[in-house]
Amino acid sequence: MFQTIMIVDDSSTARMITRRCLEIAGYQESSFLEADDGSQALDLAKQNQVDLMVVDLNMPNMDGRSLLKHLKTSPRLNHIPVLIVSSLVTEAIETELKEMGAFATLSKPISPANLVNVLKNLTAETTWGL
Repeated sequence: MFQTIMIVDDSSTARMITRRCLEIAGYQESSFLEADDGSQALDLAKQNQVDLMVVDLNMPNMDGRSLLKHLKTSPRLNHIPVLIVSSLVTEAIETELKEMGAFATLSKPISPANLVNVLKNLTAETTWGL
């Protein structure tokens, strides 16, 4: 179970929808942190224990790709699973993001059912240490 989930999106509406989908998917007991962009997310991640990040790909200041790169090259933060969400995910982009260290990608609009499937895989991988 993810105790603290950070939602990173420049749209407050998208953050609200993502949080609601996560709550419906069974994470209503989790604590949520929110960030407007990758730079703010990095600052929050350095100050808080984060168990999962749900990150929009396209944001001003620092986008999802740059945030993912910073996270995965940081010895303190590289353990955080990152789920990328975007309306622009293609097979090539998905492959690139997974090679960079993203756990998975989801196309917008996300749904509780899609989140359940992706997070079930992450939980199984974490539990079994694969």
